[in-house]
Amino acid sequence: MSAPDPDPTPRRAAAFPGGTALFRLDPAVAHLNHGSFGAVPTPVARVRQRLDEEAAADPDAFFLGVPGRLAEARARIAGHLGADPEGLALVANATEAANLALDALRLERDDEVLVTDHGYGTVVAAAARRARVTTVAVDPELPDEQAVCAAVLAGLTPRTRVALLDQISSPTARRIATPRLLAELRERGITTVVDGAHAPGMLADPLAGRPDLWFGNLHKWAYAPPGSAVLAAAPAYRARIPAPVPSWEDGSGFPLAVEFRATVDYTGWLAAPEGLDLIERLGATAVRAHNSGLVAHGAGLLAGIPGVSPLPYDETLAIRSLRLPRHLARTQAEAAALREEIAARLGCRVLVWSWPDGGGIRISGQLYNRPEEYERLAQGLGELLEGKRPVS
Repeated sequence: MSAPDPDPTPRRAAAFPGGTALFRLDPAVAHLNHGSFGAVPTPVARVRQRLDEEAAADPDAFFLGVPGRLAEARARIAGHLGADPEGLALVANATEAANLALDALRLERDDEVLVTDHGYGTVVAAAARRARVTTVAVDPELPDEQAVCAAVLAGLTPRTRVALLDQISSPTARRIATPRLLAELRERGITTVVDGAHAPGMLADPLAGRPDLWFGNLHKWAYAPPGSAVLAAAPAYRARIPAPVPSWEDGSGFPLAVEFRATVDYTGWLAAPEGLDLIERLGATAVRAHNSGLVAHGAGLLAGIPGVSPLPYDETLAIRSLRLPRHLARTQAEAAALREEIAARLGCRVLVWSWPDGGGIRISGQLYNRPEEYERLAQGLGELLEGKRPVS
């Protein structure tokens, strides 16, 4: 974790060779928000298309073969993530995974689940449906991992049974559920559930610290089709994870009972390993270094805008967040309005997140991005914010 540079001097990162050609994105738009929805590379999309054609040509053969092919896809994904294939299930997204994980804990209404105010809204809501939620305030400007760890541990109470924490926080791009914090929680007898939505594909070891339950999206940084995610469970919890719907594979237990859903579209899951394979072919270290270097260039440019200030960051990540002037994005409605104004006026897609005393902006770095896109955003955002100065 690095502290904000008070005098950033951004280096102009180079474009990744062939990176733009791998995707089908509109070149007129600066897509600087890969962290929200991802983008499917053309080679992965082609594999999914072939699977769809196969299913259309012989539905009987395709669907009867689904259980075995899910196991093959799962094993390939597990190999990339460093996970146990028998402890990993394919699911639709992180929110579904959170609900399955929390159901496995069989919480009572008076049990306490600790979260932070950086937690993803639908994941926190899943906990609130089942138990008492205690929210720990973690100042976005805390300087380092040690300070974040201390803030979370200080929020524990004698009633805390579960800690539901982000591995990388969605709005603020902070590492929270670090191996050190997970070890501290384990020593205190706290069950750990980690929201690793941004981890697959971006982190070399997404399951570092080995939480009790962990889930991550594949459609973001792992280049899988939409609707692709995974849920990993330690051995003690696997038999307790309920199948989302009854199926003919209920007797198979975890993970197949969770994955099999009759005649749904499995082509995204079956194509999902192709995204991680692609990263390896391109060179995982090179991809991660390019993406983190590119977003560092962009963040440095934005930090030069009056009133915009960098937050502490992890230099290995491909997402960065900065604080906007404090009178902006104080509510979700204000944040959404500013996000759409940036899209309409600047042709740039970014995330604008809300915070009670003023929100921020999050940008991503990906193979298809080019340095001039961040330069376009910085110039346009500076002019846009100049017109939004509060009247004194």
